[in-house]
Amino acid sequence: MKFNYLIGFMMLTSISACKKIDKGFQSTNIRYKNGDLIAKRGLSLYQSDQINADGSTPPYTFKLLNLRKLDGTPAPKEFTTEYEITVFKPGQSFNAETDISLELLNKKRETIKTLPMTFNEKSGQLSFNKGSANIPLGKYVFDVEMTNSTRTALFPSIATVDIQDPKTEDLFVITDAVANAFSDQTGAVTAQKNPIITCTKIANTGARAILKMVDKNGKVFNPKAGEIIKRGDRPVFENYAKFNKVIETDTALICDFEIAPFPLVKYITPTTNWGFLMYYRIPSQFVTVDGAQFTPAKGTFSVNPRWSWQLKLEGTYVIQVKFTDVTHK
Repeated sequence: MKFNYLIGFMMLTSISACKKIDKGFQSTNIRYKNGDLIAKRGLSLYQSDQINADGSTPPYTFKLLNLRKLDGTPAPKEFTTEYEITVFKPGQSFNAETDISLELLNKKRETIKTLPMTFNEKSGQLSFNKGSANIPLGKYVFDVEMTNSTRTALFPSIATVDIQDPKTEDLFVITDAVANAFSDQTGAVTAQKNPIITCTKIANTGARAILKMVDKNGKVFNPKAGEIIKRGDRPVFENYAKFNKVIETDTALICDFEIAPFPLVKYITPTTNWGFLMYYRIPSQFVTVDGAQFTPAKGTFSVNPRWSWQLKLEGTYVIQVKFTDVTHK
């Protein structure tokens, strides 16, 4: 009996040794957290979620295949066209204390040619850079091929990617906007209606802010003619624009800010943290203010606007400050 038992045990061991060992597992349910991916084109960096491998055995790789429009036609050539973008060199970053000129800033930067969208074969993550501003708006669908020790499998139409323009809040944030009327006779300050500040992106190129101030009828105040002036020692454009001189025209103040966000760093003096605040004045000879308290019998009044805002991305923008209770003389 002992002999028979030993023979049986050896036979079972032999069968077990000949059985093929399962090297791993690959799920049939890999997926993105949300199959409807959104990409806001033109941002410095915009990344999708990673693919959830659903417990599949690593290591594994992914390959993006057959990027196409929803109607099945191929994706436009812009996806596979390289575009020039300006980036910091490897290991370099902006330093507000030392990068005080355009020459010093440019020593840290370089222009490279790159695809507007890349696909990470380890994570399945889609990444978009500033060159993605060239990709046509619309929805696109794609397949993914996954490979690990178990198999190589195709996952058709795993997700769509919706190429959208950034929303205003992705590009421009307002944190303060007020205006006060200043009496030339008494020096008294009286609150006005808050100005309406709008931002319109007019080009993906450059890094330029075109600031206009207009009255309630849309008439533009002229900085070149002295219709917009600084207010003593309070911060203005120049305190945040380190790389290029602010240009005064007959319709606007123009600032080539070079690097976003702009303003990049807060303006701090030994006594005050001004944040991103800017202060200007429209002298009384160029303006009248609505309201009984601002009638000619009360004297003349200048307009003192104050604001704080930040541009999040390079590009060319028109920023308009509209005074809804002011008329240009």
